[in-house]
Amino acid sequence: MSSQNKLQDDARTAVIIAGRVFVPVEDVETFVAEARATSYPLAAANPGNVLMSFCVEAAATGAVTVLEQWTSQDALDRHVATPEVTALLATWGTRIRNEVRRFDASEPGARSGPDRQ
Repeated sequence: MSSQNKLQDDARTAVIIAGRVFVPVEDVETFVAEARATSYPLAAANPGNVLMSFCVEAAATGAVTVLEQWTSQDALDRHVATPEVTALLATWGTRIRNEVRRFDASEPGARSGPDRQ
């Protein structure tokens, strides 16, 4: 097996988190900064993380795009269970409208599932 194929096997995605959250317009930049400052370093330290992205899609409406890729549900669960992510969700959970969804990509014909975040 070539090293490129090995890399692709190691990065195989089993779970995708994708969608939008809607934040009060006056808080959108603060939310994105806090989400990045909390989630990016934790995700980078988690060997099951493939991708983590928060970006302002439309500041005028408070729309923030969320995209995550994980190699397993266990890796995602470890991330969400960290005290830092738990605190972030507790702080912002009642102030945002969450339209983020979880997609199972571990088998052919990926299926969507309930919200995970």
